[in-house]
Amino acid sequence: MSATSNKHVTRRTLIAGAASAGAALTLPAVAQTTAQPAAKSPLVGPLAPNPVEFKKMLDEFTRGKTPKTEGLWLDVSVLADNPSAVPVKVKVDLPITDKDWCEEIIVLAELNPSPLACRVKFTQANGTAEAAVRVRLSQTQTLHALARMKSGQVLAAKQAVTVAASGCGM
Repeated sequence: MSATSNKHVTRRTLIAGAASAGAALTLPAVAQTTAQPAAKSPLVGPLAPNPVEFKKMLDEFTRGKTPKTEGLWLDVSVLADNPSAVPVKVKVDLPITDKDWCEEIIVLAELNPSPLACRVKFTQANGTAEAAVRVRLSQTQTLHALARMKSGQVLAAKQAVTVAASGCGM
């Protein structure tokens, strides 16, 4: 008996093949519809955002002054593929003089449970004010960098960051 003589297409095999192909095509759509509502649900419990703490940190740092949007450079990727360690670089672009230098830089993660991601203090002897750190993000949010100069002037920069997955709960 040859191998080619047994290959008859019957109605039963045709229907079974079509049914399995249809099921394979609908599985990705079913998986997407069940995954989307979970991705949009707000974080609760210890991973929930703390807007009161964020506002408090912002107010304490600015001390009632309106931050200038020039003079502070913030470098962070708009897409964080590893939200457990997002690289952030902050640098004061203003000239550092004997009379005016950067005293402190902070980085705030607006929707993290603990918004203060980084605090770096400087002295006049530093000569430059810049910091490179890695921060952990709980979800897609905006990072805020603030710098306070010796003269009392406050500088600000911000950048929205999209995270691929939650970093704080890992």
